[in-house]
Amino acid sequence: MKAKSLLGLREKTSLKEIKNKYKNLMKKWHPDKHSDNYEQATQMSMEINDAYQTILDYCNSFEYPLDEESVKKSTYTPAEWWNDKFGTKKDTI
Repeated sequence: MKAKSLLGLREKTSLKEIKNKYKNLMKKWHPDKHSDNYEQATQMSMEINDAYQTILDYCNSFEYPLDEESVKKSTYTPAEWWNDKFGTKKDTI
């Protein structure tokens, strides 16, 4: 699953919204709340954590090329890179 669609993020979102979506999903899928289906809840919790970490890593390490030569060499625009890693607006939960 793509990180963006798993967390239910809009095309443009703030770090605050990312954190809120993460917290709400973890409340919903925490294994302690699903004694009837502990394994599925554990798996979902791990996927949610991975998706959240992937997006945080992206936000914290994305570098924009500032010189013309770097822009010409780039195979992805920032939007294309985001869509490749996190999904498109057509992705749903």
